[in-house]
Amino acid sequence: MSDLFASDLQPGQPLAARLRPERLDGYIGQTHLLGEGKPLRRALEHDQLYSMIFWGPPGVGKTTLARLMAQYTKAHFATLSAVSSGVKDIRIAAEQAQQRLHQGTRTLLFVDEVHRFNKAQQDAFLPWIEEGVFIFVGATTENPSFELNNALLSRARVHVLKALSEQELVTVIDRALAEDVQLQGLAIEVPGDIRESIARAADGDARRVLNLLEICVDMSSARDGGDGVIDQSVLEEVLSESTRRLDRGGDLFYDQISALHKSVRGSAPDAALYWFCRMLDGGADPLYIARRVVRMASEEIGNADPRALSLSLSAWDVQERLGSPEGELAVAQAILYLASAPKSNAVYSAYNKAREHVRTSAGHDVPPHLRNAPTALMASLGHGDGYRYAHDEPHAYAAGERYLPEPLEGARYYMPVDRGLEKRISEKLAWLAELDRASSRQRG
Repeated sequence: MSDLFASDLQPGQPLAARLRPERLDGYIGQTHLLGEGKPLRRALEHDQLYSMIFWGPPGVGKTTLARLMAQYTKAHFATLSAVSSGVKDIRIAAEQAQQRLHQGTRTLLFVDEVHRFNKAQQDAFLPWIEEGVFIFVGATTENPSFELNNALLSRARVHVLKALSEQELVTVIDRALAEDVQLQGLAIEVPGDIRESIARAADGDARRVLNLLEICVDMSSARDGGDGVIDQSVLEEVLSESTRRLDRGGDLFYDQISALHKSVRGSAPDAALYWFCRMLDGGADPLYIARRVVRMASEEIGNADPRALSLSLSAWDVQERLGSPEGELAVAQAILYLASAPKSNAVYSAYNKAREHVRTSAGHDVPPHLRNAPTALMASLGHGDGYRYAHDEPHAYAAGERYLPEPLEGARYYMPVDRGLEKRISEKLAWLAELDRASSRQRG
């Protein structure tokens, strides 16, 4: 039996590469696609492969699955990487696939990081896919809807590959250790709770879980008097230099900031704090989060509690002044306040309505009585005539006065909700509207 952790077959190769399963039954994860009766499993069993896109985070088995599909269907496995390939490479791969097809062998062309190809390069695949020269399988960590051409998407089915569960990652560890547990004559012992901790730290990434396991093995054996046991101290030393998966600028990053925002909107302080800590744990910039929190204060709370905006700005300022980790506590305070505050999107909705109205309607002149008259000429033109100074009126309100252009009279954008301070604002606006209706000084 070969030694997993010190393979003589391919020295220096990472454990994750050495442990690629050689049969489909050895593939772990993606049961929603490969389970009994599931779509991809049926296609394989009936030898009816089609062009497809694998969309999922790193380390979930996109490349491995493509290799196993080719093996299962007795197709030749060819690969291109968008990082180093161009249109010429695509044409060469297609010509080679055409030659194999004439010899009776299909080609499965696996294109890694397909989202990195530009439009012209993506279009280069289309005629070959149409003619069935090869089975196209692209892999991407980015949302295909944004990163791939519609023409390519229309010719390939998108399959979402999910991050592996903690239990699936424990199975990956178990399988690795079961193959061979010897390293330089030492038995490798990994207690169950340590296996679970390694799986948890890998955050759904099978490649990462094996890399962490390999580092733990190396560190355990390198210690003076190392006995091959991976204990908590070894694990903590390994994880101290490690962060969880967070693809900055990618889908996972935006998924997590979306989860934080929706948790604040949903008045779920514990969930909001969890997603904040997840992003920090993955290496997100705390200042970016602080800026987004300021946005949340206006978008989700608004005038229901204006203190939310002040507190969020203060937290941003603290993060800029103190940095990490001290500043992050202030950002956490703001997040918890926002999540617990009364909610209103009335400011956000009013702003969007007003902008859309301005964008789609004709521009209207400022009514003469609202115009400024700093010169005699402007005064002679009637600028400011009849303007009523609100502070000189009862309740400091000029009942019946008009401030919108005449064609827009009666337009309403701001609709305060009946929560928090906006409930009182709503009551005041209703009272002022009643004064308008009762006023004999309505401007015609």
